[in-house]
Amino acid sequence: MKTLILTLAVFISFMANAQELPKNFNELVKNIEPQLIGWRHHFHEFPELSNREFNTGKYIADYLGSIGLEVKYPIAKTGVVAILKGNKPGPVIGLRADIDALPVTERAPIAFASKVKAEYNGQQVSVMHACGHDAHTAILMATAKALKEMQKDLAGTVVFLFQPAEEGAPNNEEGGAPLMIKEGVMDAPKLDVVFGLHMAAQLPAGMLSYKSGAAQASSDLFKIVVNGKGSHGAMPWGSIDPIVVSAQIIEGLQHIVSRQSDLTKAPLVISVGSLHSGVRANIIPETAQMEGTIRSLDATMRKETHEKIRQTVKSIAAASGATAEVVIKTQTLVNYNNPLLAKKSVLSLNKVAGSDNVYESNWTTAAEDFSFYGEKSPTFFFSLGGMEKGKKASEVGGHHTPDFYLDESGFINGVKAFCNLVFDYAKK
Repeated sequence: MKTLILTLAVFISFMANAQELPKNFNELVKNIEPQLIGWRHHFHEFPELSNREFNTGKYIADYLGSIGLEVKYPIAKTGVVAILKGNKPGPVIGLRADIDALPVTERAPIAFASKVKAEYNGQQVSVMHACGHDAHTAILMATAKALKEMQKDLAGTVVFLFQPAEEGAPNNEEGGAPLMIKEGVMDAPKLDVVFGLHMAAQLPAGMLSYKSGAAQASSDLFKIVVNGKGSHGAMPWGSIDPIVVSAQIIEGLQHIVSRQSDLTKAPLVISVGSLHSGVRANIIPETAQMEGTIRSLDATMRKETHEKIRQTVKSIAAASGATAEVVIKTQTLVNYNNPLLAKKSVLSLNKVAGSDNVYESNWTTAAEDFSFYGEKSPTFFFSLGGMEKGKKASEVGGHHTPDFYLDESGFINGVKAFCNLVFDYAKK
């Protein structure tokens, strides 16, 4: 009898706290869609680089304030945090969008193509939303509008995180998710969970994908400076040639991947992207400098790789009588989808697109600073397709390229996904 009473009490408590999307949810979201597309066009036409999203941040803050959300602006230089409190008790849920653009010249033949130019690393460059951040921002604004209209049905609190500088802060500035977290966006109020979305230009429009566990790679930048001894190019025996040593180091770095790392455990990428040394053909220089990236999908392997790089570089340099300095700088961590949260979240995504249009993808060596939120709360990050119907992935422009293009017909599924995730999580 006591067991039955306890079971009934738990059931009644669950029903009292359970929430359902209102019956007119689909109609409500459909009515917001034109505004969503209009926002996307605006942000795409007027993009701003990382930590320079001054107009973008103000535009977002002004709108969210106008519909009655509690707005904190600026956060992390140009970011926006908006808070919506539901009419029922419940969890605190974070929803995140990134708002910055890239130094890319747009080629897409669209009416709202970017013609913006700005300064980047001391140069005048064209600016473009070549990774979908304009869509992320518009989708989250539309989600805020939808949830505001459903406030009486909402249990808990939703914190909207419009984050600058996901692509990386310029020069030596702070920025991105680490600065958002440093300035307390996850603590006041304390977030129980954070959901994030990313457009996928090579996934059919409206489809949804995810990866449980390690989903995206950590990203670290390295810089190696080789110090040798200069000489006339005709008499190399009088030198300690930093260019030759650099060539040996580059080969040695690839041996870390192919001969020292268990790639059945997780992928690993070490790429040298630049090498600079010397000023004249017949002069062996004193120094050489190279820079590159490390991508890993396993935290332990990442740490071990850093040590192997330092050891490899210093040993190869010493073997030739040179010295070398290694600096490794973290850009992102492994973007990790909490498996239990992912299992529950997929049920929400299935409601939006149907189980046939939701699938678990493979992990990727692309990186995302959304990963830092996962250090403090469980996180779930998923992708929304933006590829035109009838196209093949090989036929569309990739992310970070001048031909990047998104079909807007599936954007509304991003709003539906966020709303379902919020309402379903509050039922747990």
